[in-house]
Amino acid sequence: MNFCRKKRVPPEISMTSMVDVVLLLLFFFMTCSTFSRQTEIKIKLPEADTATAEDYPDNVTLNIDADGAYYLQGKDGLPYELVNQQQETLIQALRKASANAEQTPFIINADGITPHQAVIKALEAASIAGFSHISFSALKPGSQP
Repeated sequence: MNFCRKKRVPPEISMTSMVDVVLLLLFFFMTCSTFSRQTEIKIKLPEADTATAEDYPDNVTLNIDADGAYYLQGKDGLPYELVNQQQETLIQALRKASANAEQTPFIINADGITPHQAVIKALEAASIAGFSHISFSALKPGSQP
């Protein structure tokens, strides 16, 4: 009987494959993550002498900038730009934003120089989505936004 022990080879960890995996994970997370974007939209609301501030706790707010781009305000209060500016996309986003559209107030914050067509398209989409309480935001002359 041979009782001699075989010499053990110390285990080695191949660093090449580990570096490859780490780099692939880094690329994956870099492409899938969202970086902080400017969440403020530059909207200069039109002025009106009879503008009054009303606060509705549960409302759907649509912001329209000077170029006519739509931003739907989320539950966290931040505006999110729609995937595209088509009316069907806007209708689907409005239906998704409110389950009870007939009772939920719908507020449009449109810039003073927004194209009229963009506002009309938003009104039509709100009507199709089932909103009946629609209002526009305005500022009193001389007040801060």
